[in-house]
Amino acid sequence: MVFEIKARDAAGRLGKFSTPHGTITTPALLPVINPNKLLISPQELQQQFGIEILITNSYIIYKDSNLHQHALENGLHHLLNFSGPIMTDSGAFQSYVYGSVSIDPLEIVRFQHDIGSDIGTILDIFSKPDQTKGEARAAVQETIKRAKMSVSEKKEMLLALPIQGALYPDLRTLCAQKMSQLDAGVFPIGGVVPLMEGQRYADLVHVILAAKQGLDPSKPVHLFGAGHPLLFPLAVALGCDLFDSASYAKFAQDNRLLFSWGTEHLSNLTELPCSCPICSKYSVEELLQETPMSRTQLLAKHNLYVCQAEIRHIRTAITRGNLWELVEQRAIQNPYLFNAVHQLKKTSYFKWLEQQESITKDAALKYSGTFTIYQPLLRRLNHRLLTHYTPPSQNALILPPTQSPYFKRYQNEIQAILQKDPTTTILMNSPMGPVPLELDEMYPYAQSEFPENPDGETRLITKKFIQKFIKHHHFNEINLIDVLLKHNDLTNIITLLDIRRVAAVADMQFGKGYGKILLQPPVEILKSKKTGKIRRVLSKNHHVLSMRAQDGLFTLKIAGGTALHKNCSPPFLRVVVDDEASPFVQEGKSVFSKFVVSCDPNLRPYDECLIVDQNDTLLAVGRCLLTAQEMQSFTVGVAVKTREHISV
Repeated sequence: MVFEIKARDAAGRLGKFSTPHGTITTPALLPVINPNKLLISPQELQQQFGIEILITNSYIIYKDSNLHQHALENGLHHLLNFSGPIMTDSGAFQSYVYGSVSIDPLEIVRFQHDIGSDIGTILDIFSKPDQTKGEARAAVQETIKRAKMSVSEKKEMLLALPIQGALYPDLRTLCAQKMSQLDAGVFPIGGVVPLMEGQRYADLVHVILAAKQGLDPSKPVHLFGAGHPLLFPLAVALGCDLFDSASYAKFAQDNRLLFSWGTEHLSNLTELPCSCPICSKYSVEELLQETPMSRTQLLAKHNLYVCQAEIRHIRTAITRGNLWELVEQRAIQNPYLFNAVHQLKKTSYFKWLEQQESITKDAALKYSGTFTIYQPLLRRLNHRLLTHYTPPSQNALILPPTQSPYFKRYQNEIQAILQKDPTTTILMNSPMGPVPLELDEMYPYAQSEFPENPDGETRLITKKFIQKFIKHHHFNEINLIDVLLKHNDLTNIITLLDIRRVAAVADMQFGKGYGKILLQPPVEILKSKKTGKIRRVLSKNHHVLSMRAQDGLFTLKIAGGTALHKNCSPPFLRVVVDDEASPFVQEGKSVFSKFVVSCDPNLRPYDECLIVDQNDTLLAVGRCLLTAQEMQSFTVGVAVKTREHISV
């Protein structure tokens, strides 16, 4: 099995998952196929809908003598006439529906292997939402016991080890930790169908996050039974990679159509609000005139087209860096989903979500509503304003609210202020909170789109944080009217602003006080002739930093890395590689995950870092592509892209 992350946003991962019958792009939908009721043929799913992987139930095949024999003699792929990867379930859901199944847990694993399943599933114990903690604990213990026994039976087949635990977060996390110690190919989150059927999405959020916090991040996570497109964006943002459901067919049998915003009954529609091939060809009246079987097939195809379109939408959002925006848009379309996203405001989830959040993104941060201010990115930014930022002085002037770019809008006033007192701390009152002048070009302050008057909750949260920020730094506020004076010599003021900007951004990016370490005199700041913005920073005639135009953050140069390495102790900013990889890094090669020995747990995706050997000798500087935990868990893929190396 090979699972490699190609792009990321929130906890969502655009990945490549390799199996014996092909590579899957994640996030991915696995349509459920009942070999006795082929509403849409697997071949058609592959050719017309772009479905890369299917899931079918091995228990159904096992119990049907004809299917059983065919699968053993010719293989599962021949039985379904599908050339791509196939995952099989074990009958655990049937045991939940019917009370029990008559199959030995090890026998069903052997059978899945013998019929050629790419990904088999153990016969876990389905944990119901209404179980007592004692009942749920017993189910978890039995599931773990079966998983340990089943691993020895899987041979070369990938094995899915479901995470159970009902609604008890500690049991979910414990189960995830125990399963992560075994030889798994996929980690499904099980026992959640009743939650989705009852639209208990808030409970679903707790279940997913509890499981994710205990799981090995190097394996795909499968949300069992999640087949409604409304749920896909949130589930992906929380770290789910695979989804399966028969809902595309079940809903069609009841004349219901799936949409990204919810479900509509055909009889309640006057027009089809969709442009998929089915809705483009048929009207509501024409669909109602079809025979029941034909109509069911057509609606099932519509449902699959909509599901696949939402999966593609999510992949695009991950690539662009606006997945949270999509989650927020979907949340306002369904009150139960709104309640679920509301759970993410809780501080208890912030630490884990922040660890997954990239330092910078390609897309601007766009206001979508009341949830935007709670995004992990903004909460981390505000935390760093308290812990990383050092104000020039306790004399602070807060300028009235305006839109970015802040300096250009208040240039005359700022120059007058600093001419009177060059040490004045100048703060912008933005919809995101206080923006120190020195940081106004840093992501996302300059790369954001907020309305002048956001919702009341956002204004309240912003106001409270500004008050907290002022109190934390012991600011004395200055009246703007007192400092609007005439100004003549602007050269020194601009130079002062440039140095303050470099130091402040470096502190926010690397840690409090590290701006001073990087800015040892003589300091020279070189700007773009076209835009006038900072581009290169030289200290003692060495190029230490380059400021990126797209996000106002720094790229660390080898001279800057050397200064930081000399003045900070391990594990700060470090990614430690083993002896085998050191010579390649010294040649400028990037660092692969399998060679990472350890790293600073505070590193985040797209952070600048120091690449060192096991003796803490600096080899190179680079940019992290994974979280700290992922770097030490994955065995494939690039962990750090090397920027500059120390010549041997």
